[in-house]
Amino acid sequence: MIPDGATRFHGIYPSTVLPMAGADFAPDWKAYARHTAHCVLRPGIAGVLMNGHAGENFVLSRAEKRRALEVAVETVGASRIVVAGVNAESSLEAAEEAREARAAGADAIMVFLPNGFALAQTTEMALLHHRTILAAVPGMPTFLFAAHHGAGRMAFTEDTFAALLDLPEVVGVKEGSWEVDRYDALRRICKARRPDVAFCASGDEHLLACMVHGSDGSLVSLADVLPDEIVALDAAVRAGDLAQARALHERLEPLAEAIYGAPPGGRATARLKWCLAEMGVIPDPALRPPQPPVSPPEAAMLREAMRASGL
Repeated sequence: MIPDGATRFHGIYPSTVLPMAGADFAPDWKAYARHTAHCVLRPGIAGVLMNGHAGENFVLSRAEKRRALEVAVETVGASRIVVAGVNAESSLEAAEEAREARAAGADAIMVFLPNGFALAQTTEMALLHHRTILAAVPGMPTFLFAAHHGAGRMAFTEDTFAALLDLPEVVGVKEGSWEVDRYDALRRICKARRPDVAFCASGDEHLLACMVHGSDGSLVSLADVLPDEIVALDAAVRAGDLAQARALHERLEPLAEAIYGAPPGGRATARLKWCLAEMGVIPDPALRPPQPPVSPPEAAMLREAMRASGL
């Protein structure tokens, strides 16, 4: 459901997890629908990013990704924008994912870069990957994904980012560099080159700082557990109410640091699922190997952070 107007893709989008269960880690589609409704069908939420990194898109089959999208569309698609992540090492495979996403009812796609780009990426490679995908779904609204500053060469250079902004299908950017100065540099390029594109602050630990620099929304998995607070933070910054924004930051930050900042890195999905199970939103925190479940020390850290964040 894409609204009308120049700001139609602006806003807050929770990036959902995919609940799993059993020895075979089968997706729990009923739990997925409940989780999606819980964090998306709320005032101020523009849509959902599903089949993203939080949704374990790198360990799902194409059939599972399509079914996840169908469930998301059935659950929230009548009133919210559904953005489907597209992630594959092969550009041709990613193009097939995009075709299936459009057929299953996605309003937009988000193109994740192949993990191999962490070793080597050029502007020509990035353009070829995106153009191969977009040729399969002409005119499909598309979000770019700006990768973590620590993700090797997967992070866009300024020249590569500027070149990708020239693709007419681009309507938004999930800026996930996790570095505020880098965020602002890319924001300035985007607003100079494509002011129509929604540039969205998406570093969960740095939302306040990035939003103060300027943001058109956020696509973050922290909104799975604290959706109302992130909507309120965005509104407070837009209203220039810095005192309220700081108060909300103080509530969000303990859990954001525990989920995303505490070592070792790369544990966000495991920790998110544990928190959602602790809250009773999903029945099982299981996630697919090679990620292990949350350890007892992690659980103690998360439980304390949830208390500090008011959960």
